[in-house]
Amino acid sequence: MVFNVTHITTYKYNAPVNYCHNIATLRPRRSDGQELLDYKINISPGPAEITERVDFFGNFITRFSIQTEHDTLKVTTKSKIIRDFGFFYDSFLSDACRKITMNEALYALNGNDATIMDAKQFVLESIFIRQTNKDIKAYAEKSFQGNRSVFDAAYELMQRIYTDFDFVSGFTSISTPVEEVMREKKGVCQDFAQIAIACIRSVGLPARYVSGYIETLPPPGKEKLVGADASHAWFSIFIPGFGWVDFDPTNNQIPKDQHILVGWGRDYYDVPPLKGVVYGSGKSKLKVSVDIARVA
Repeated sequence: MVFNVTHITTYKYNAPVNYCHNIATLRPRRSDGQELLDYKINISPGPAEITERVDFFGNFITRFSIQTEHDTLKVTTKSKIIRDFGFFYDSFLSDACRKITMNEALYALNGNDATIMDAKQFVLESIFIRQTNKDIKAYAEKSFQGNRSVFDAAYELMQRIYTDFDFVSGFTSISTPVEEVMREKKGVCQDFAQIAIACIRSVGLPARYVSGYIETLPPPGKEKLVGADASHAWFSIFIPGFGWVDFDPTNNQIPKDQHILVGWGRDYYDVPPLKGVVYGSGKSKLKVSVDIARVA
């Protein structure tokens, strides 16, 4: 599938801002089953400085600063992307992926080749996922057992989060601890991804946070609303001898073509769409619009 993605982020300030410095993670990365054909970013007001680089995890990062007084910041990105994930999805169902048990995975993680060393960093604590409590580990251990397939355990964990947690927009913020999300069983896609990651790390396995988009389809007979799509998040688990496998607990599925990857990191802190510092007094109001259109 070929998609055109438009992502618009608007901050309106109730008092003038004199200066702001921002970091955007909005350019989709190339990865298995995904190719970026075109990408443009437009920032208003125009930045005094703008640079782009690749971060530690291989994500594209845009840094920009605005040094003129303004009461609105608008960042618009347009991307054209090919998604062809069928082959990789089928490989997740292969014996090579599903045969590795948790005990075998933990033993393999004692190795020191480059792939293992890279994956092991995703077992460590991160900004939003600190040392997990006993409730999170107990929740994980219901699925992850020594002689059980890592794939099957992760698939079951995804299903359990989908069933046990309620999607409640506005109940959490980006700083809500995973322990509170676990206790209240409420949140949004970012929370569900981070709960899964906390569970997987609590049993000693690597898991990373994946940021992107998901195409939403309208009910039969209804037109799709412009801007109805959304930024999205899911998790990925590393299976030694096979590689990374993605799971979407918000929608209870392994991501396929309708999931568009932007970047990955240890948790949300590593790949927020936009973050920054402003110099001014007053509050801001955020509006985000995402539109994903299939190209015939």
